[in-house]
Amino acid sequence: MLEKEIERKLRKRVTAMGGLCVKFESPGNAGVPDRLILLPGGIMAFVELKAPGKHERPLQRHVQDKLRELGFTVFSSVDSDAQIDRVVSWATLMVGKATRLEGLTV
Repeated sequence: MLEKEIERKLRKRVTAMGGLCVKFESPGNAGVPDRLILLPGGIMAFVELKAPGKHERPLQRHVQDKLRELGFTVFSSVDSDAQIDRVVSWATLMVGKATRLEGLTV
């Protein structure tokens, strides 16, 4: 399976949940993840997509580690249907939590 096929499947599944799975490009900042997932309730995550068996370059791992240090969710080496399922399961859980919290006054 090609990386673009993995990307298409992920985008389709996230869109079906009412979210966005946008291409993430940051000129001048090499190594950023491929996709940004934006979900109802203000939930977001970064996703690095790969063709099966491929892995991140050291700069990509460094950027992912920095994003995690800042508190963001980052999915690495999403390269299969099983990995897409893992991302979607996380997204479903997070949207469910956000839905239960809607309407609470802070």
